[in-house]
Amino acid sequence: MRSAARPTATLIESQELPAGEVMLEQFTQPPALHGSAINMREVDIENLPVAPDDPLRSYYRPLATGAWSLRVLPVAVCEGYFTGLQVVNGLALLMRRQDVWMSVTPLETESQQIGVDLAHGHVAIFGLGMGWAAAASAMRPEVDKVTVVEMDDEILALHETLGLFERLPDGVGEKIEIVHADALEWKPDSPVDLLVPDIWLDMVSWGRAEEVHDMQDNVGAEAVYFWGQELELARHAVLKGRALDDAGLAETATEFDLPLVGLDTPDYAARTRIATKQWMKGRWLEGTEVPEDLRHPDYDGAQAE
Repeated sequence: MRSAARPTATLIESQELPAGEVMLEQFTQPPALHGSAINMREVDIENLPVAPDDPLRSYYRPLATGAWSLRVLPVAVCEGYFTGLQVVNGLALLMRRQDVWMSVTPLETESQQIGVDLAHGHVAIFGLGMGWAAAASAMRPEVDKVTVVEMDDEILALHETLGLFERLPDGVGEKIEIVHADALEWKPDSPVDLLVPDIWLDMVSWGRAEEVHDMQDNVGAEAVYFWGQELELARHAVLKGRALDDAGLAETATEFDLPLVGLDTPDYAARTRIATKQWMKGRWLEGTEVPEDLRHPDYDGAQAE
């Protein structure tokens, strides 16, 4: 139940880490969220690449609203969605109590970049989070309007205080409209060119394709790209014994009966295989025979959903 009064956000002091301490992207969260922790004793931190600076990272500052908080860590070691381990400086993250819901890490930005690169016209983003995807989309000249659908009062209050969109350069934040509504119920009052659902805590979840289908039934967007799309396609393709190549992914996407986009981006199949091996972490559909080259080293075969 939503609160009767809109919550307010409070500035909090930035929490500095002890000298030399490095936080992992996993942030000690349970396996259902981020998987097994990286054994840092086996990592040569000094020789890891440094992640490129994200242009939006400096817009975040420590805030707290109810159960939610924005934090900024001086340094972290993170694994990308399509790339390997790397050092991230000035890591911003959004937490709900002790759970990390989003962070400006290579995992998060790489897993949303395809949707941002394809954004044009009117873009509908389901789930506000840190506002990264909405801001990055609005900064594209091809985008005329970004509608963000969010139902959490505390997240809305946090963004009122953060003022991320108001501070974007050249007034591009004026393209963004935030709608207080349920993503599974909202219907647009004007045509939507790209629907980008991103309402889930975990990268892999049961019934995600069906939920996206329900959203698209309400929106009728020209195109759809959803968070974790590559892993969802991989789960269904491998279950049916298909290779994770262009043909196998295209056939699986057709069965989703959604106007999915992104499959024709460069090296999509190769990147899907990388993301699958790094982030599926055994969460395959029941009955899947997992090919050896897709198995995560910490898992033996498939874990049925």
